[in-house]
Amino acid sequence: MPDLAPLSISLGPFRLRTPVLLASGCCGYGPELAGCLPMEEIGGFVTKTVTLRPRPGNPPPRVRETAGGMLNSIGLENVGLERFLSEKLPQIRRLPPFRVVSLGGYQASDYAEQAGRLDGQDGFEALELNLSCPNVAQGGLDLGTDPARVREAVRAVRERTGKFLIAKLTPNTQDVVALGRAAEEGGADAVSAINTLVGTGVDWHTRTAMPSPGSGGLSGPAIRPVALAMVWKLSRALQVPVIGIGGIMDARDVLEFVLAGASAVQVGTALFLDPSGARVRAAALRGEMDILRVGSCESLRGNLEKRSTHAPPREALR
Repeated sequence: MPDLAPLSISLGPFRLRTPVLLASGCCGYGPELAGCLPMEEIGGFVTKTVTLRPRPGNPPPRVRETAGGMLNSIGLENVGLERFLSEKLPQIRRLPPFRVVSLGGYQASDYAEQAGRLDGQDGFEALELNLSCPNVAQGGLDLGTDPARVREAVRAVRERTGKFLIAKLTPNTQDVVALGRAAEEGGADAVSAINTLVGTGVDWHTRTAMPSPGSGGLSGPAIRPVALAMVWKLSRALQVPVIGIGGIMDARDVLEFVLAGASAVQVGTALFLDPSGARVRAAALRGEMDILRVGSCESLRGNLEKRSTHAPPREALR
């Protein structure tokens, strides 16, 4: 296994083996990918979103490929909190940290109740509040685009738990910094950005909109420039760490987000192409760092500079 010391990076009070986490919804509850991806070579993972009661999710078709990624409309299918506690959490406990449980809900009290139930449990280090799912009928974007409601939900959870608390932000807004500041004011220890962009696919043969029920969340390389811009803004405006998400396909993309100010990243859509995560694991990261001739990921964080827009001196043009 490659030397992980240069890849180690801090996220709040935690020291991650690498900056790479597996994103919610793309690795099941965690153990599902443990057989094909060496979990000791990544920084951690985020479970699929758990809600108070089981959800069957949206009817198929739930996924549609696009030129630059994919549209999904899973609809937060999950086993519900009770079965998560009895069936899934015991398996998660056997995996190495950093382990993050994603929570979903329709209102602040839903998140708070789950956080209170989970607070006394071991086997995971953090909670991520999915405040921004674009493919559920209630909650989702209605909650996640309103800074006041984001602040309310985060504060309600903060009052019920001492776990490290991450607020996942939507890109479907005019002002992501306002959402980040609301989460920070509510007591979030970090924010993750971005969730998927709202998108629709059209099947011109059948004249239907896809995926079911007519729109979904766009992920993949197409949204990476949007994600980078928002992570850069958030990292410069907030005091809490920012976790970058959006179109990360390989180690170079990971380092782009770190340069933009991300303390860690989450990889999702890339796992559908390669569940082993080979292009974002330790060996790939070390290879890119060797090309840059840098000794640690930590030294790259936030070192992104604006390209000069000033015209060069006349003598330089001769």
